Amino acid sequence: MTVSTGDTRTGPVAKTGPAPGRARPPWWTSRRRDQLAGYLFVAPQLVGSIVFVILPLVLVVWYSLHEWNVLAGTFNYVGGDNYAQLAEDTNLGGVLKATGLFSVGLVVFNLGLALLLAVLLNQKLRGTIVFRTLFFSPVVVSLVAWTIVWGFLLQDNGGINGLLDTIGVDGPNWLRGEGTAMLSVVVVQVFKNVGLNMVLFLAALQGVPGELYEAAEVDGASRMRQFWRITVPLISPTIMLTSIITVVGSLQVFAQIAVLTQGGPGTSTTVLVYYLYQQAFQFHHFGYGATLSIVLFAIVLALTVLQWQMRKKWVFHES
Repeated sequence: MTVSTGDTRTGPVAKTGPAPGRARPPWWTSRRRDQLAGYLFVAPQLVGSIVFVILPLVLVVWYSLHEWNVLAGTFNYVGGDNYAQLAEDTNLGGVLKATGLFSVGLVVFNLGLALLLAVLLNQKLRGTIVFRTLFFSPVVVSLVAWTIVWGFLLQDNGGINGLLDTIGVDGPNWLRGEGTAMLSVVVVQVFKNVGLNMVLFLAALQGVPGELYEAAEVDGASRMRQFWRITVPLISPTIMLTSIITVVGSLQVFAQIAVLTQGGPGTSTTVLVYYLYQQAFQFHHFGYGATLSIVLFAIVLALTVLQWQMRKKWVFHES
């Protein structure tokens, strides 16, 4: 007696597959189109970063391992000799000192004056728009033109000393004095860029809620206490931003030194960027100049990372 299982198929079992009439999903989907559009949008920036940032950094490291004499047409591998020369360079200590003095002076005067101007211009007074324009206008003026004009004003018989003569003061030779050359360069740079930080501080001040000041007045807090306990903490992110921008900019100053003092008198205003230029393009030591540029890059990177790490201690809302 046989039992029927209900399966009457006698041939091989057919393979399962897509139902008739159902096509495979297309490869060129909307998601892939969006991805391609994103890549195309970032491609110019990516190519620019590779060509103008990453590739020059790699080449600078490569050049620092060589001695390149353009006049003789030689390009010889010297290994770490250029780096060993850093320890033997008697001028490098004075150059780093001048760089530090310029950076500290610029940061202190620029940020201090910018914050003071922003606080004054944040008051509801008549004519503040005119003063904002006057203080910001040097930012958009050509750097070389601005420096040349100040070079004439700071000469021994220039406009600054002419004004001092009217009140019976014999002014010094600002750009040729050991004690006044660096101060003159710092002042010129401060007046050039203080308007930018002023606008940033002004925008931050206008974002501070007025209710906090009203509550502080009810509690009897003075204006100075309100400034240190309310204003400074709330604008601390802007203070960090402006400090990073100003520090990095101070380490990259070149045109002011080249036009005003040419690094003099002596090497009192020879900052690292100008010393790099002298070694590479005046003395034709391109390998050593590339080594100095790596030193500059390391200093800028270290200071930027240090400031960024310190944000947790002195920037409000950071943890």
